Amino acid sequence: MQQHDTVAIDSNLNKPSKAVPYILVVDDEPDIRNLVKEILEDEGYEVAVAENGSEARNSQRTRRADLVLLDIWMPDVDGITLLKEWSKEEGGLSIPVIMMSGHGTIETAVEATRLGAYDFIEKPLTLAKLLLTIKHALEADKLLRENKGLKKYEQRNIQLLGKSAAMNAFRENVQRIAEHDTWILLSGEQGTDLEKTAKYLHQQSSRKDRPFIDVNVATLSAENAAKELFGSEVDGKLTYGLLEQANGGTLYIHDMSDMDLKSQAKFFSALEKKSFARIGSTEAVNIHVRIIAATHRNLQKLVEDGHFREDLYYKLNVVPINVPSLREHHEDVPELLAYYIDRYVEEDNLPYRKFSMAAQNKLRNHPWPGNVRELKNLVQRLLIVGAGSEIDEKEINTALGQTADQPSNNLQTSFDLPLREAREQFERSYIIHQLKLVNGSVGKAAKAIGLERTHLYRKLRSLGIDSKHLDNE
Repeated sequence: MQQHDTVAIDSNLNKPSKAVPYILVVDDEPDIRNLVKEILEDEGYEVAVAENGSEARNSQRTRRADLVLLDIWMPDVDGITLLKEWSKEEGGLSIPVIMMSGHGTIETAVEATRLGAYDFIEKPLTLAKLLLTIKHALEADKLLRENKGLKKYEQRNIQLLGKSAAMNAFRENVQRIAEHDTWILLSGEQGTDLEKTAKYLHQQSSRKDRPFIDVNVATLSAENAAKELFGSEVDGKLTYGLLEQANGGTLYIHDMSDMDLKSQAKFFSALEKKSFARIGSTEAVNIHVRIIAATHRNLQKLVEDGHFREDLYYKLNVVPINVPSLREHHEDVPELLAYYIDRYVEEDNLPYRKFSMAAQNKLRNHPWPGNVRELKNLVQRLLIVGAGSEIDEKEINTALGQTADQPSNNLQTSFDLPLREAREQFERSYIIHQLKLVNGSVGKAAKAIGLERTHLYRKLRSLGIDSKHLDNE
């Protein structure tokens, strides 16, 4: 079994303080805004202040707040007008706003609520009511984001399953890394669950109560990638990008290798400066997120081929985490089978079936070229099309495309995969099969396959194949 290198964390690296909500207090009376600032900071919030509407606009451009306390009567722009401006932004009012006034009317309160304000509180402010309203507003906003799918973060307790030595070591390493606020590069073979590892990292970090924003680069076109990531500011209309939506939390980027070179350049510049400018603006916006980039492809090979920026690769690769393939902890297969049976029965209302001991043993020794994704697909398929309360070895052989007297080999390919992933899966299985026929000799395998030896060596590296440890492949 291959051993995974653990990542050494610099002991001098400071652990991050807990990420907390960032609140903007807008009030033209210095005594009130400074008092509110002190009270909220004592309660553990991060606070900025603005004395008028103009300062409030600039503050929101510089850094998007998680909540705004907004006075109605101010010398330059009244709070209702400012609220109208924010409610006209793309997607509507994107943050909770609590209006404040000592001379408010019922009509004003109704208007503010119609425009999207969370609540309206009267001056003089009551400390208990103020703090409770803020707490409820932040909780309501959190729930709204989850319901809209913006956070895209499963609320179940994320677990990295497996009791094997390989998974215990991997889990402990991930937990250590999660304690430090570093940017991370996740990698692994096709079918390994990089997203679950990213969510587990977020859940174990100081940012666990803040947003987890998931972006699949493959869904972004070269034309809109920059706007989606960095937002825009055109003709006074402000659109917050994914980096700002993840404010205080985690931005998970999958698959990083699909990002076009132009977007890579802008993204590297943002990471290097720890700030960026929205499209159509020159004002710098500071980055307040943790970046977890993920890929199933060999980024170093893409760098060599000119398809990925070298500077961005090294910027992201400070703390690399490689997710183990299922072959490397095949003893965990029975636990994974039981977990996904329970999950599909509960979530998809599929009939409960259990694997016989012989069937579990068969799958424990299956090479799993498609890793956990292949296992999940197999379990789901067997629950849907199978009959009877038990799944036996014969049914497994049929599902895997084998007969009882046919030996298991590595040439199984999942037809559920995209073409590129299926091709890589087949190439890996095919090369492992050829190497085993010649007892691991790369030279003999290259001759049999019809490749130059140097080309085969590069292919072995890109596919993560170790010719010296084929027994574990």
